[in-house]
Amino acid sequence: MNKKTVVSVEEVKRKLERYCVYQDRCHKEVEDKLKTFHLIPEARELILLHLLEHNFLNEERFAKSFARGKFNIKKWGRVRITRELKSRNISAYNIKSALKEIEEEKYTQTLQEITEKKNSLIREEDRFKRRKKLFDFLNYRGYEIGLINDVLNEIIK
Repeated sequence: MNKKTVVSVEEVKRKLERYCVYQDRCHKEVEDKLKTFHLIPEARELILLHLLEHNFLNEERFAKSFARGKFNIKKWGRVRITRELKSRNISAYNIKSALKEIEEEKYTQTLQEITEKKNSLIREEDRFKRRKKLFDFLNYRGYEIGLINDVLNEIIK
């Protein structure tokens, strides 16, 4: 039995404040969450406005922390991070500023490290098949094709 509880705008506002405080959220995530409360459009707008005014919802902050986190933890490349941010309707300006959070030196170093690690795990003897597997792995991770080729030329001789 699924009971529908009636919630006030204030209750929803508090719930969404906690939702945003727990971790940075993009507008799309918050709007999706808002839809689960089945509020009238005016109430949804009121709550969104409140979250923006009180800095619970900040697209630039979200984009920057998303880019940092996905690069540092998941070792994603700029291409994948950009694609994921675009899928969350983040503006081009905010994507550009988010990508500046990734230091160039650390980016190339990380690419080198994950390539060497993956290379040591691949059992393939054929040089071309090994290169293809590495290329596909790095491309999926979202690194630029030019950088991938440079690293592979260094590692696979």
